[in-house]
Amino acid sequence: QVQLVESGGGLVQAGGSLTLSCAVSGTIFSINVVGWYRQSPGKERELVAADSTTGNTVYAESVKGRFVISRDNAKNTVHLQMNSLKPEETAVYYCNLRQRSDNYWGQGTQVTVSS
Repeated sequence: QVQLVESGGGLVQAGGSLTLSCAVSGTIFSINVVGWYRQSPGKERELVAADSTTGNTVYAESVKGRFVISRDNAKNTVHLQMNSLKPEETAVYYCNLRQRSDNYWGQGTQVTVSS
């Protein structure tokens, strides 16, 4: 079983920065994809960034150049560095792990960007 626990959310002013972390535990296979998604009230959950162990990294067009996803393999942690945050990016941010046919989610962490 895999568990994902997010941390690092909070309140930040527009233009500010925040780093989210996702602690991953359990059985992790060598080939996987980790990602960050977000969901605002009344909207569908959307991909923010994802990174695969095969070397592919993708970002939502709206966050390119401002957000960076990274892994700390020694600590089984995934980070999302978010810069120049905008009020419209207020959402619950979720960590996700996909491996083989399984898909795992964290409980989410709230990010609020004030104008």
